[in-house]
Amino acid sequence: MKPVHPTRFDLNLVKVFLAISDTRSLTDAGQRLGLTQPAVSHALKRLRDQFQDPLFQRVGNRMEPTETATRLRGPFETALSLLEQTIHDAHSFDPADSTRRFRIAMTDTGEFYSMPRMLAALDRLAPKASLTSVRIDPEETESALRSGQVDLALGYLPGLEDARCRGDHLIQDRMICLMREGHPAATGPWTQQSFAKLSFVDVSRAATGYQMAREILEQRGIRIGARARLEHFTIVPEVVGQTDFVAIFPHSIFTRLEPRGGFIARDLPFELPPYDIKLWVHDSFATDPALAWLRAMIVETLTGKETTP
Repeated sequence: MKPVHPTRFDLNLVKVFLAISDTRSLTDAGQRLGLTQPAVSHALKRLRDQFQDPLFQRVGNRMEPTETATRLRGPFETALSLLEQTIHDAHSFDPADSTRRFRIAMTDTGEFYSMPRMLAALDRLAPKASLTSVRIDPEETESALRSGQVDLALGYLPGLEDARCRGDHLIQDRMICLMREGHPAATGPWTQQSFAKLSFVDVSRAATGYQMAREILEQRGIRIGARARLEHFTIVPEVVGQTDFVAIFPHSIFTRLEPRGGFIARDLPFELPPYDIKLWVHDSFATDPALAWLRAMIVETLTGKETTP
């Protein structure tokens, strides 16, 4: 099949395609769209030229779809629905009726900290809308926000401070040393030397707060014994709770674990700066009514404070 160039594709043809697919008739499709039959025939010819396929073939009195047309119907329906929803939301946004699917870039710690409360609020205020968490490399987050690949980004993302993005402050977080209750180090000597001798669970450097902590450790020449390496922070408590391994861990997540019992947190035996967790939006989409509502909902849900569009 000859490649279809998106920049040269007339989106009006999508409506013609779907009308023919629904009615199986050029005449009926024209009546639905307010077009003459010759106009529909011309649009179908352009579609056939674009996809190098007949798309619809006459069988008796009906225009039956080819295999290619059958494959195209789902994506075309989704694209048209998204376009219509976006145009509608650009002028007004009613959370109670919106079916918009929001996409937020965040890590697994972000999910653990924020998703339960965010989803509860979304279910209450926008019951038809949906929310998807997306994993994106921190270095690619600005590009993803700019292109609309994601609507918002949540986390410690210092690379966005100098970008064309704006961030709503959620919390100030810090790193602590997480260990199980009864761990020998819980009450023992607490120095840089005793700290470095512990057995650590190392975690993916994709978490920017953890990456910052490890970089400072290396700058100070503090080498920790990372005898286990994991990809996700949220599995760390399971390991730490059942072993003598410890972990450099976000205090915000510890506050969620503490009521369950079984864990303690010790401040790190050296200075480490706190860091700000923010909710980010690109300037190009900051005035989108739907995203303005979502930002305000998330900030109020997680902090109890209102935000400014």
